[in-house]
Amino acid sequence: MSTDILTTTLAGLAVLVGCLGIIVPVLPGSILIGLAVLVWAFVIGTPTAWIVFAIVAVLIAAGMSAALVLTGRKLRQLSVPNSSVLVAGLLGVVGFFVIPVVGLPIGFVGGLYLAEHLRLHDAKDAWDSSWASIKAIGIGTAIELGLALLATVTFGIGVLIHFL
Repeated sequence: MSTDILTTTLAGLAVLVGCLGIIVPVLPGSILIGLAVLVWAFVIGTPTAWIVFAIVAVLIAAGMSAALVLTGRKLRQLSVPNSSVLVAGLLGVVGFFVIPVVGLPIGFVGGLYLAEHLRLHDAKDAWDSSWASIKAIGIGTAIELGLALLATVTFGIGVLIHFL
């Protein structure tokens, strides 16, 4: 098997895992996509491969930045501390392993509500804050995933150009 085929296959798998990592926050999804395409471009070494990497890097950076800025701004407006989101994330990961697949959102929502209830001492206020936070995080994740999928398509086009 040639180095180009092996590298492309491994990079493609890493890109797919990276896309999943955006949805399931156990892996650094966007960073994994960028690194996989960087390694691919380095091994392939053609100008086309480096152009593909540059486009992917811009898309990944834009997705991560938009997600962080939009989500962070909204969470600051809602006065939701980072500790509440951290608790939600940790319980989401625990939930993912306790109840495969559906445990992630259940653990995340439950953890966010629990942290907000402990902070606000009121069930309705905690739910309102949690729901607004979930929407903000969901929008940020959707934007990051959308741009990561565009980066994936860009990588796919680059692979086609390279091998055709």
